[in-house]
Amino acid sequence: MKAQPAASHFIDGAYVEDTAGAVIEVIYPATGAVIARLHEATPALIERAVAAATRAQTAWAATRPVERARILRRAADMIRDRGEDLARLETLDTGKPIQETRVADWPSGADALEYFAGLAPTVTGETIPLGGDFVYTIREPLGVCVGIGAWNYPSQIACWKSAPALALGNAMVFKPSEVTPLGALKLAEIYIEAGLPAGLFNVVQGRGAVGAGLITDPRVAKVSLTGSVPTGRKVYAAAAEGMRHVTMELGGKSPLILFDDANLDDAVGAAMMANFYSAGQVCSNGTRVFVQRGLKEAFLSRLKARAQAMVLGDPLDDATHMGPLVSEAQLAKVMGYIDTAKAEGARLITGGARAAANTGYFVQPTVFADVTDDMTIAREEVFGPVMAVLDFDTEAEAIARANATEFGLAAGVFTADITRAHRVIGQLQAGTCWINAYNLTPVEAPFGGMKASGVGRENGHAAVQHYTQVKSVYVGMGPVDAPY
Repeated sequence: MKAQPAASHFIDGAYVEDTAGAVIEVIYPATGAVIARLHEATPALIERAVAAATRAQTAWAATRPVERARILRRAADMIRDRGEDLARLETLDTGKPIQETRVADWPSGADALEYFAGLAPTVTGETIPLGGDFVYTIREPLGVCVGIGAWNYPSQIACWKSAPALALGNAMVFKPSEVTPLGALKLAEIYIEAGLPAGLFNVVQGRGAVGAGLITDPRVAKVSLTGSVPTGRKVYAAAAEGMRHVTMELGGKSPLILFDDANLDDAVGAAMMANFYSAGQVCSNGTRVFVQRGLKEAFLSRLKARAQAMVLGDPLDDATHMGPLVSEAQLAKVMGYIDTAKAEGARLITGGARAAANTGYFVQPTVFADVTDDMTIAREEVFGPVMAVLDFDTEAEAIARANATEFGLAAGVFTADITRAHRVIGQLQAGTCWINAYNLTPVEAPFGGMKASGVGRENGHAAVQHYTQVKSVYVGMGPVDAPY
């Protein structure tokens, strides 16, 4: 599969180009090579995309949900049938190992399409008896939705946002991250091939100005963003000006609490998955690993051995465990955090440097121990393969320290005491939690955060509330009794 798409944008059912837009170079993170060149959307193309979505949405909303569902189900089947080609494209776009993109990226997107295809025909209203009179409710689509994607799971995010939007009768204009612009275009192709009417899913490329143009358009009813907290604050404020619905899936500094009765290998494996999967570029990662003192030395010893056995290399090689960071800028940011951790007195257990054998943006899996709550790597989101291990003694201490952050996206607990597990999870201020597991995000379950980590939920039945609105209809069955 070639990385260079037919054109930069997909609007009203077809590829569209306008070379007047600023150039976007797509870099393969494993080598630093330019693999595609695209152009930002001009104001004229943004207008075309929103106009197409507005026109198409009216008829789509009037389509029977089961008919909408059939199209999404066909698209899901196509994604699965083309899994290897799509995985390869995702690896080129993001630098993630093909062993990941085969199972975690597009497959999760296909699951979302399938799930919401099944859910859409079951979305109904209710009747409320009032004696002789009654009220009935209708769940209606919002209208035109804007999706703004992040670069870490670009194709999964495009599916997670478009699947509920389309299944429930909305249209979407989607802006991928300028760092990873390729997957959303393939999704747009697949939707059309599956029978989706033109104009319902449009892809426009660009940086922040393009996103701003979309979210402030008066025809837009909803904005769904996956991104950083600073970006989320700006987008939320801009959306609020027009009283638009919002879903904000933002960053985190999530705690993973390991009690000393936890299974050691499970705890180590979970901590590695929570810090090194996708080279640590996962918003829900458990990057503050709180280890009860009785487990600490055994944990660090096993962790170091397993981390040093990880294979870094060509992401297209089946044997590669961890690929590069997504960009040179991200590499510089992560290395800056590593240098700061060393300067602030954290104890380096393993890693801590670029992977010198590679030409791309590779960083060794890195573990710091003896991290304290006031250190920078314990407070700020690194978004790279850097684990901070913190000691704790008591359950109450772990809970208090875990909650001492502006973030509230995710949290995990490992313990053999299931009563304690539920008790601790019940007190953690996080929207997405795990007990004796970590970072499993099935589409059946709602995903989202508390506090600065966002508002709203993606996936599960909860997504229905965020892509529809309720209309109440009072039905009078008798004469009107006017007092004048």
